[in-house]
Amino acid sequence: MSYPQQGQGQQHQQQQAYQGGYAPAQQQQQQASAATGAGYNMKRRNPVGAWLGLPIITLGIYGLVWFFKVHAELFQYDRRTGDAATNALLSLIFGGITLGIWPLVMFVKLGGRIAQAQRAAGLPATCSGGMGFLLGIFGFGVLYYQLQLNKIVDRYGDTPAGQQVSLVA
Repeated sequence: MSYPQQGQGQQHQQQQAYQGGYAPAQQQQQQASAATGAGYNMKRRNPVGAWLGLPIITLGIYGLVWFFKVHAELFQYDRRTGDAATNALLSLIFGGITLGIWPLVMFVKLGGRIAQAQRAAGLPATCSGGMGFLLGIFGFGVLYYQLQLNKIVDRYGDTPAGQQVSLVA
């Protein structure tokens, strides 16, 4: 009984697997590069409701909830972004100590995190922290960010929130 020399056995196994119905190694490598990871889909929210409706009804409390949940969902979606949900909430609660600088920094950084999530979804990164900051001055920052987040959710179609989805970048 002879054993195949180094490298020959792998080639033979790949040919055998392909004859048995499997894709060749080149196709498997291309598929692997198309999907590089997995995360959990985010919740699609009504942008006007998150921006104006619920904060008015809850006397501003929903703004804190939205900021925390968005950061937590971005982390669940793509673990490479790092978990900043607690830090984001604390920045809003204790932001007065830093004269409002810390919450502004977190708000601008949210734009970068959303842009990174858009790239991970295979979309062009259209979200900008600078644009979010400028629109935030006029009170439209949450609306802008929620519209950008909904682009990521819409990319996966009817996949429910919390369902595992593939990341491409």
